[in-house]
Amino acid sequence: MLVCLAISQPLSAKESQPKVLVLGDSLSTAFGIERKQGWVHLLQQHLNNNGHRYRVVNASVSGDTTRGGLARLPHALKEHQPEIVIIALGGNDGLRGYSLREVRTNLDKMIRLAKGANAKVMLCGVQVPPNLGATYVEKFLQVYRDTSKTHNIPLVNYILKDVSIHSNLMQRDGIHPTAEAQTIILNNVLQGLAALL
Repeated sequence: MLVCLAISQPLSAKESQPKVLVLGDSLSTAFGIERKQGWVHLLQQHLNNNGHRYRVVNASVSGDTTRGGLARLPHALKEHQPEIVIIALGGNDGLRGYSLREVRTNLDKMIRLAKGANAKVMLCGVQVPPNLGATYVEKFLQVYRDTSKTHNIPLVNYILKDVSIHSNLMQRDGIHPTAEAQTIILNNVLQGLAALL
């Protein structure tokens, strides 16, 4: 009788590394600057330099919304099987006038999907422009605070903290940060991420 033995091929070191999946928009794609200057790339460097074996996967798409992120997340979870998911979406929702209820619902569903895939989750809050009204701006930020509290996950209150208030750290469009701002953004992210590493 012929017996066939299946021999599994060992995973490469890169494939076997636990992954951090970043699901964001143009603030995470290094829009307007070199990709290697962006905070996501700098995060990989930081992890490498501090003895963390994680591989950072940037699944961000410029112009994306929580609606788009929710649609893309199941495939990203299946493909990358991340240990940690960083959700940094919502700014474009505000600019397009999406309801706060929809933003909250989409964030909630993304967090549940990630947790259902056994990933730890971190949420990055974003702030919409003041011309949308002080009340809307505050309620928008509150969505992130409430969502993180409901799911008991780390929250970076505002990913552009100490950046957006300085015109020299913002590109001419007033929306996207410069290369010089990326280390500040990274430090903001690390404040929430440290608890998950």
